[in-house]
Amino acid sequence: MSADTLITLAIAVVLILAIVVPYYRRTRKRETEAKEQFERANVSGLQAAVSMHPHINALACIGCGGCVDACPEGDVLAVIDGKATLVKGAKCVGHGLCADACPVGGITLMMAAPGRSADLPVLDTHLETSVQNMFIVGELGGLGLIRNAISQGKQAVDYIASRPFPRNGKYDIAIVGAGPAGIAAALAAKQHSLRYVLLEQGELGGTILQYPRRKIVMTAPVEVPLWGKLKLTETSKENLLDVWRNIIAKTQLKINEHEKAVDISARDGIFALSTTGSHYEARHVVLALGRRGTPRKLGVPGEDQGKVMYRLMDAETYQGYHVLVVGGGDSAVEAAMGLALQGTNTVTLSYRQGQFSRLKERNLKHLEEYLRKKTITVIFNSTVTQILEHEVILDTPGGRKELRNDYVFVFAGGEMPFEFLRKIGIQFHPQLLQ
Repeated sequence: MSADTLITLAIAVVLILAIVVPYYRRTRKRETEAKEQFERANVSGLQAAVSMHPHINALACIGCGGCVDACPEGDVLAVIDGKATLVKGAKCVGHGLCADACPVGGITLMMAAPGRSADLPVLDTHLETSVQNMFIVGELGGLGLIRNAISQGKQAVDYIASRPFPRNGKYDIAIVGAGPAGIAAALAAKQHSLRYVLLEQGELGGTILQYPRRKIVMTAPVEVPLWGKLKLTETSKENLLDVWRNIIAKTQLKINEHEKAVDISARDGIFALSTTGSHYEARHVVLALGRRGTPRKLGVPGEDQGKVMYRLMDAETYQGYHVLVVGGGDSAVEAAMGLALQGTNTVTLSYRQGQFSRLKERNLKHLEEYLRKKTITVIFNSTVTQILEHEVILDTPGGRKELRNDYVFVFAGGEMPFEFLRKIGIQFHPQLLQ
């Protein structure tokens, strides 16, 4: 072998090493970080999915990382040991961009395991349920995202408007729930000159401000009836509320607030809706309820502030805050540990009982470690009496206690909508979305 050939080979080896070695080190570093995130997510309860999430076919996956780059949430997926892995399933809201980005079709979207909001109503292509003329739109139907909710609300009402039915003085459509799906449905009804009633069990602000994230991401614009394109790439819950208020004011949309639907029955093609405040009759019903159910509130002054939430989706967006978690069950403890795991938050757990009596053994063991390290403070036999802008007031065995506070997470249980829906005849089934 000539000297020139040896030199050429040496240069080629050096160039290859100059490219491959840094790439290998970066890949190994990312995988190490991903494994650490996976372990932390397991501890804090974020690894397990609670709704729609990607299912990865390990035999098909080539480990290209396209799904990881496509995810707007940032850290739901990671490549570990050469395969795409679900790291923080609880953060996934069903964008589906990961499945679109997979070059080998190795990702499908599926709902969570039974017991973690896996039940889905049986719907046809027009979003009609097993009860004729009753539709379900938005999160309850299994699809996350604001843009999906808006699109489905419009889709259902467009279909209703396309069908002939008597117009004899009764409401054409009764819409239950004034989140994005319900508002879009009502706007579409108004656009089609249909008589509608839009019912909301609380207030518009309460519905939107209960979103679990501080920041809300929309991956694509969406068409809002009577308004036009809604373009929001990243916004806060408060800003989103202002946008909806502006839309409602300019379109003169009417919302019947503080009217919770307690019963729906059908007779001779007419639905009778009983609410906490009135009674309505309509030919169609559009249910735009969330899957989170109705959270049990504390009923204290200041609870209506935007800093009070009833579910924690993304602990990592909370950095450097004074946080109070209220509750003594697994959800409360997992949230407190997830927030404390960030290392920059001051986390206090308030529980009205004198000791934890219904925690999973795993959570109790991990919590004891957090208490030993003093990264979580537990105040037993305590109740929240008032929530202020920058403080929260507790009633404790030692008297009134005032804590500095930026956010309050309440885990006091709640009423999920599934029993109500089954009572009115809607059929559910576990479903895999291909």
